[in-house]
Amino acid sequence: MSTTSPAIAAPSTQYGETVLSIRDLQVEIRTPNGVVRPVDGVTFSVRAGETVGLVGESGSGKTMTGMSVLQLLPPGGSVVGGSIEFDGHELTAMTPAELRKLRGNDIAAVFQDPMTSLNPTRTIGSQLREAYRIHRPGTSVAEANRRAEEVLSLVRMPRPKERLRDYPHQLSGGMRQRAMIAIALLCEPRLLIADEPTTALDVSIQAQILELLDDLKARLGMGIILVTHDLGVIAGHADKVAVMYGGRIVEEAPTAELFAAPSHRYTQALFESMPTMELDASRALASIPGLPPQLIDLPPMCRFAPRCRFAGQDCRTENPSSVEVAPGHTHSCFHPRPTDISDAEEEHLYTELDLGPRGGTGRTLVTLDSIEKQYRIKNPAPFKPRRVLHAVSNVSLDVIEGETLGIVGESGSGKTTVGRMLVGLETPTSGAVLFDGRDISRLTPSAQRRRGGDLQLMFQDSAAALDPRMNVADLIAEPLAAQHIGSRSERRAKVMELIDAVGLPRTAATRRAYEFSGGQRQRIAMARALVLRPKVVVADEPVSALDVSIQAQILNLMRSLQAAYSLTYVVISHDLSLLRYMSDRIGVMYLGKLVELGPSAEVYAAPRHPYTAGLIASVPVPDPGRRNETPEAGLVGEIASAIDPPSGCRFRTRCPLATDLCAREEPGLVLRDGPHAVACHYPLTTDGGPI
Repeated sequence: MSTTSPAIAAPSTQYGETVLSIRDLQVEIRTPNGVVRPVDGVTFSVRAGETVGLVGESGSGKTMTGMSVLQLLPPGGSVVGGSIEFDGHELTAMTPAELRKLRGNDIAAVFQDPMTSLNPTRTIGSQLREAYRIHRPGTSVAEANRRAEEVLSLVRMPRPKERLRDYPHQLSGGMRQRAMIAIALLCEPRLLIADEPTTALDVSIQAQILELLDDLKARLGMGIILVTHDLGVIAGHADKVAVMYGGRIVEEAPTAELFAAPSHRYTQALFESMPTMELDASRALASIPGLPPQLIDLPPMCRFAPRCRFAGQDCRTENPSSVEVAPGHTHSCFHPRPTDISDAEEEHLYTELDLGPRGGTGRTLVTLDSIEKQYRIKNPAPFKPRRVLHAVSNVSLDVIEGETLGIVGESGSGKTTVGRMLVGLETPTSGAVLFDGRDISRLTPSAQRRRGGDLQLMFQDSAAALDPRMNVADLIAEPLAAQHIGSRSERRAKVMELIDAVGLPRTAATRRAYEFSGGQRQRIAMARALVLRPKVVVADEPVSALDVSIQAQILNLMRSLQAAYSLTYVVISHDLSLLRYMSDRIGVMYLGKLVELGPSAEVYAAPRHPYTAGLIASVPVPDPGRRNETPEAGLVGEIASAIDPPSGCRFRTRCPLATDLCAREEPGLVLRDGPHAVACHYPLTTDGGPI
């Protein structure tokens, strides 16, 4: 992993004074269904120069704890007990005017989605200037502009002076997140609350943003609260971890100690559910059954007990109190994980899957033959011709019947466009998509409708893809009705069969999609995709927005359904750990080009393209001990524009091996070792060095 973060150190002399102290914090939100208590007795502190990680599933109370510090609770929410002390001042006793002076000045926040946090109608420069002048009265526009440019440089924004004139939509995801961090750091706050700051970003940009936060923490002496569900991020960047569940902190420890010896059974379950590069693809992923509790009128009991395989009668009748097992390491569990037992001796949740043979039947089912996709877009200069965006450029590959083909790359690499062309939602500008030997773009409309049942797409955002006005039974049956297949009773029987197959209760048929959690909505989307018995399912980022435990459930479901329904998968993702587990073969895309293609195990063990090696080096590793190692060479810089791509090799502007040859000639995709192909003038050897 590419990181320059400091090594873990136990002594408190590494940090400064305590900047934030939270004691027995209790928050209530009044809703039509009752009083929700998302934060219930939380206690922890943050020192200057220290990063405290808050980790847990969605609904555990992480974000609400951070919002309580800022006193930005939703309507009906209020702090009903406990204390939040910042720099010796009690925040819960401050007036709204006093809090406004504090927010953005001494305490700042970086939110999960910068696109919804930045004003789309104003330039980045105007938003930076406004934030600075609010907290620095009397500052001139010129002074604010100089400070804005200075802070954009501090967060490593490319060409910061030009970016001041840009609107949020003109920036990439990584640039928007840098702009958010710049706004947060304008007044050099003493405490930064980073709420899932990298969840929606590619691994390369994620690594850069996290390194940036580490560097700024060291330079400015900030305390940081890092809210995330990614244990790899926690391992590489947090000094102390608080694990939250059901509105409470169930375990707290220094990062290295927590990863070496987790005590609470929930912490252990999170670690077991975590996808890593070393997973055995012949086994099911460990997952946590069920869902986190609804935090309304809960009885006195361990809140994790309904989902815990080690729960006893005492867990269901009493609240466990906090126990200290080592200096700074506490947990609240009646039946903690023994300290003298190895993982191999524990009973795990792994089960054998009925997968059938890996790698497919050998028969080519779909062929992408030199496909290209170009979009003509408006030129910002008046009276100028439209420009051409090269989304996909001359991609050729075969999809083998029964296999899982993974397509990986950063945002803007063209992988989603390839998936949409594969199922017929986009028509190639040139080239052809052949299914069973026939070009699907040349079929008659009636033949396309019939063939459409063989090629199905699972969209990334299941909430947006499912009509909120229809119940689940009608959503699943809609493709059957559109194809005029079966009677109402026959359709109903197929719907109920699929509801059973994807692990939903039969009562789900009469409910609407918005009533379900993210993982359950993804199950509904899977059932809808399977109702026409397709041969190929293209899954576009199927679990990117889900917690690790829910990810494991969905991936296990996909693997079991593949065997049961003889499916061929094309899985599109920027999560390399996921594709390492799911895929038989991996195709790596960069700026519309396929730059590497080969068996999954070979691509990960010995990547041949420098871009692939950089992606793998950027993956957060859930091992705090590796923070002291010499970092591998991750990716630097931003992906180039698809409107004006670089000449020759498109990766050369970010490649450490690039020469004049790379600028003059575009490398072709060439087989190097058996089925392992790479498009590079200077491919890497099996030991990671250039040939």
